[in-house]
Amino acid sequence: MTTAAEIREVAAALPRTEEKLVRDRVTFRVGRIVYVTISADETSMGFAFPKEERAAIIAAEPDKFHMPRPSDERYNWVRAWLAALDHAEMEELVVDAWRMVVPKRVAAAYLAEVR
Repeated sequence: MTTAAEIREVAAALPRTEEKLVRDRVTFRVGRIVYVTISADETSMGFAFPKEERAAIIAAEPDKFHMPRPSDERYNWVRAWLAALDHAEMEELVVDAWRMVVPKRVAAAYLAEVR
């Protein structure tokens, strides 16, 4: 099981990340682009994910992943139940979501540093 505190720790370590509270949800963003949110009740996490691959990830693991709110379906976005995610999987999802919103050179520099 993953917690909001663990998500916060991973996201805070990513360059250019800012944490903001928006409508009772913790959001992590680069500039104006949000790449991860934590629900107000801390039971789920929304994250940037390629829209073209959304149906496949949800179909493969429907107990773990689910569709975003109808108002967010137009975005590159998926949601996951925190109770179903282990730490390594959450970390991979958060870093991949962050990589979608930062310049490629920033992502490459960060990944080269952590390896």
